[in-house]
Amino acid sequence: MIQARDFIDSALGHGFDFFCGVPCSFLTPLIDQVIADGRTDYIAASSEGEAVAIAAGAWLAGKQTVIMCQNSGLGNAVNPLTSLNAPFRIPTLLIVTWRGKPGLADEPQHELMGQITPSLLNLMNIPHEPFPTDKNQLQSVLLRAQIHMEKTGLPYALVMGKGDVAVGDAFNVADTHLPKPPTIIHDMGQSGERPKRMDVLESLLTSIPKDVAVIATTGKCGRELFTLTDREQHLYQVGSMGAASAMGFGVALNTKKTVVVLDGDGAALMKLGNLATIGAYGPENMLHVILDNGTYDSTGGQLTTSAHIDFLKIADACGYQSVYNCDDVVGFSTSLKQALNDQGPVLLNVYISTGSMKTLGRPTIKPHQVAARFKKFLNT
Repeated sequence: MIQARDFIDSALGHGFDFFCGVPCSFLTPLIDQVIADGRTDYIAASSEGEAVAIAAGAWLAGKQTVIMCQNSGLGNAVNPLTSLNAPFRIPTLLIVTWRGKPGLADEPQHELMGQITPSLLNLMNIPHEPFPTDKNQLQSVLLRAQIHMEKTGLPYALVMGKGDVAVGDAFNVADTHLPKPPTIIHDMGQSGERPKRMDVLESLLTSIPKDVAVIATTGKCGRELFTLTDREQHLYQVGSMGAASAMGFGVALNTKKTVVVLDGDGAALMKLGNLATIGAYGPENMLHVILDNGTYDSTGGQLTTSAHIDFLKIADACGYQSVYNCDDVVGFSTSLKQALNDQGPVLLNVYISTGSMKTLGRPTIKPHQVAARFKKFLNT
């Protein structure tokens, strides 16, 4: 058993300065100490998959990250760990608790995951070892993790058992979220003829300053952006559907540059919890654009449920500072210019038509190269 403060001191000594996750009772002493420690950042994510994406964004902006979660949450994290961290070569230190460990009594919902936790990490090609329970082990364990991540650009996991970290003194966690002021809603009206995604992206490219970071969601959005123009400040997400806004949030928290996230209605619906986290922490430099065509365009145009929900009301309820709604290029251009001057987070929802460019290419730059140049751009 170790003290939480000892782990944090050692982690900071190895450069780990950004913590994110979803609580587990095994993690309580460590999370409480991270929150109380003024030297560290801790972001409470709405899901483990979101935490992975937030940490990925923070790493791109220059942070060394730690994700803390229960092993049941590995199920939520499999997709971004395998389709975001792996292709983009984004490392993170995972601290995963081992609920339902064979031989120990636990709740029935943890039995199966407890049996497969080590093998699941193996299947994802994530090296792992037990969480250190002796203060004298900390330096060697963290050094092994650090060497692996620097060499491979991939995650490393520590598997924590019950009681590995001593229970500290109870304290009240202060609410550090921003108070929610009234959201300013801008409805640009309905013209009746929706623009093509390409037209909206062209308007974006001609309107934003050269030093704005742009993260495009997976599918045809990123492909069209690349086809129109390729810039070092563009990140074309592949896989990890729904993770673009969380990744953009992680970037925005750790840079002074403006961050624009190009999302889709299907992707936004998949991870609506991202909006709650973004609204709660309130990054002032983040613009969240949802390109809503009511379909899963990349897979054949199957309908999403976006026609039955209101992204503006959701963003309002989550604490976005202002929201915009439009359905033509003129309305988008007008909204974009104003939104870029607003204090964020800002949501800009634009209704677009279905379909894409006839000569639609794919990024010819490999994901890890895209990540490397994007990171260099952010840190220049």
